[in-house]
Amino acid sequence: MPLMNASSCVSFVYETSCFDLLTDEEKKLIANTSVTVKYKKGEMICKQGSFASHIMYLEEGLVKVYLEGNPKDLILTITPKAHLLGMQALFEGNSLFLYSISTYTETIVQLIDIQIFKQLLLTNPNFAFRMINILNENTSQLYGRFFSLTQKQLHGRLADILLCLSRKIFKSDSFELLLTRSDLSDLTSMSTESVIRIMKDFKDDKIIGIDNKSITLLDIPRLESISARG
Repeated sequence: MPLMNASSCVSFVYETSCFDLLTDEEKKLIANTSVTVKYKKGEMICKQGSFASHIMYLEEGLVKVYLEGNPKDLILTITPKAHLLGMQALFEGNSLFLYSISTYTETIVQLIDIQIFKQLLLTNPNFAFRMINILNENTSQLYGRFFSLTQKQLHGRLADILLCLSRKIFKSDSFELLLTRSDLSDLTSMSTESVIRIMKDFKDDKIIGIDNKSITLLDIPRLESISARG
């Protein structure tokens, strides 16, 4: 698959192993100063513009990270478990979350005090270097997302999303679509009506199969071709 298609995925490309780089004392510090919270489906974990007091580690669940807009939101990523969220609030002079996060499923999040997190960045260079890599991977991925949204036609955008959901989120050619058509609309920056029409086109052309909320990618090479052509 072409590089730009891979980087236009809506799921983070990394899985967090950064805590392995901490010493036993540093791990104990995080354990003693963090809180684990369970969220129900549809709950907001953080709101854009609110005070950023913590970094979030997603232990279980599936969430969407999005910019609030009027009339439409822009979904930046769909993030599964074993990922860090909120690190974009760490730059000097900022104290606010730059986006909102809400849950698609029941979710468990470890809330890590942001001052403790900053302390670890200052005292553990290997941990800090891994954080830089994660942020750079995230930035590279977002470049691909915006390329898809601004340069590709509607069919190419939806093909990108379906391939990403299959490979990065559900890791299967067949999966239950937890997202609504409205979510797909926000992800692809097109109308809900266009999403429904193109999904029907893909189904009629036997590129995908749809059974209630279940999606099966029937012709992945063709879907990849649509994504590549844009």
